[in-house]
Amino acid sequence: MDMQHPAPADADHRLSQIRYGVSTALPQDNAVARSLARYGEWMEQELDLLGSFVQEGETVLEFGGEFGAHALWLSRAVGERGSVHIAEPHRLNLQRACANLALNGVTNAYTYAAWLGEQGAVVELVPPGGEAQQVRCISVDSLELDALHLLKVNIPGSLTSVLAGADETLRRHRPTLYLRLGPAVEQAVQDVRALKERGYRCWSHLPYLFNPDNFNGQEENLFPGWVHQNLVAVPVESRLQFERLREV
Repeated sequence: MDMQHPAPADADHRLSQIRYGVSTALPQDNAVARSLARYGEWMEQELDLLGSFVQEGETVLEFGGEFGAHALWLSRAVGERGSVHIAEPHRLNLQRACANLALNGVTNAYTYAAWLGEQGAVVELVPPGGEAQQVRCISVDSLELDALHLLKVNIPGSLTSVLAGADETLRRHRPTLYLRLGPAVEQAVQDVRALKERGYRCWSHLPYLFNPDNFNGQEENLFPGWVHQNLVAVPVESRLQFERLREV
């Protein structure tokens, strides 16, 4: 029996062109999805900074998939000789990120349905409007990466958890870290202190969510005054410095 099904009438509207490829349609329930739909990009000022030091052939680990919005750029930046690893704890977000990676023919990306933390632990996550989920933890060290040049933490306030299982990787590979700090001042101070104790120098980075030169040429700012409190950290032995940023 022929089990083929006709394509939905709105199939042509389920894909949209974004700055680094195409994206599936996304529910407009968070800033990432709204930005991709309206502007065809997400946090381009973060990528402007990363573009100053991410190189071809490098290995990147990203915590928080964000529908693959930045992984599409990262996969291009590191090229075929490099690799991008993405850990995403929310099931639907991971599925959408995988869909976007597949749609764009990305072959150097690897995904993990997990929270980054202490190996074997379990965390409870409550997605917006959803029920609590029990999510397994994997450690950065358990990935046993042959190299790691950039650890990008997109989930605010999660650095303590990430570092709980990353000491060996940081010792061996000395990656640059780029992370979003949480809103609590005490937590931000603790994060900076934890990185300095591991031999890192830290600079503050405050990228705006709205980019006036966005891919879709939209002038309306959906995020007036919104910035992320980010941090870029490099090993003290590195020559990499950020003269236009404030060291903390």
